[in-house]
Amino acid sequence: MLGFRQMSWSSAEAQAPSEQLCEGVAAVVAARQGMETPLTAVAEAFEELVRGMDADGGELRVAPFSDTCALVSVLFSSLGMAFRFAEMEYVTKVNDLIGAGKSYRTLSDILDKDIQNDCVKKQGSHSRNLRRVRLGLGLIKALFEQFLATEGSLYDAATIAYGQVCAPFHSWAIRKAVGAGMYTLPTREQLVVRLNETDLSVQKQMRRYIDASSPIIEYIDNLFLSRNISLDW
Repeated sequence: MLGFRQMSWSSAEAQAPSEQLCEGVAAVVAARQGMETPLTAVAEAFEELVRGMDADGGELRVAPFSDTCALVSVLFSSLGMAFRFAEMEYVTKVNDLIGAGKSYRTLSDILDKDIQNDCVKKQGSHSRNLRRVRLGLGLIKALFEQFLATEGSLYDAATIAYGQVCAPFHSWAIRKAVGAGMYTLPTREQLVVRLNETDLSVQKQMRRYIDASSPIIEYIDNLFLSRNISLDW
């Protein structure tokens, strides 16, 4: 089991080769290193993403979206072994979208192309990876909401968040493994230290992420729903 440690921007680069971030995600994280705390960087990036979406007439461009999502990988890392399953899948999917940003301008373009090719739900498709990234954003959002709503343990907050967002799409075996892994989560105090925040600043930055990520999550959901694609997968 990993020992508890203070979270830093460079921590992802120090992992074993099998756990390293994909190249595209690692480059985005490295570019923000030293500029601010990880949680502050994520909150600011999502606020900027919302402003960009508004400026583009409600369209969400792939490149800034995927770059912003890449920063969230550091938040998954701060949770340690318990959320390693989510971090590994999330990073792979975000890296795919970073590559897709070279060929597609907006998320709508990605979905429309996959609909045309009848591969929206196909393993490895950009649309399927977008759906998985959206779940990752929602998982962190739900975790922060639970963290702020109660003074209970991080275990309780994470268990509720996982049950709300990811458990409905996971097999019994995965749910059981995740449940066992929850016992390796840091305490609330240790998480604050890992994120380089204080008790007061972590609450402020978590609220910023919740507020800024909400319209992005809603936008992605509506992309699928407006094309008669359900969200039960």
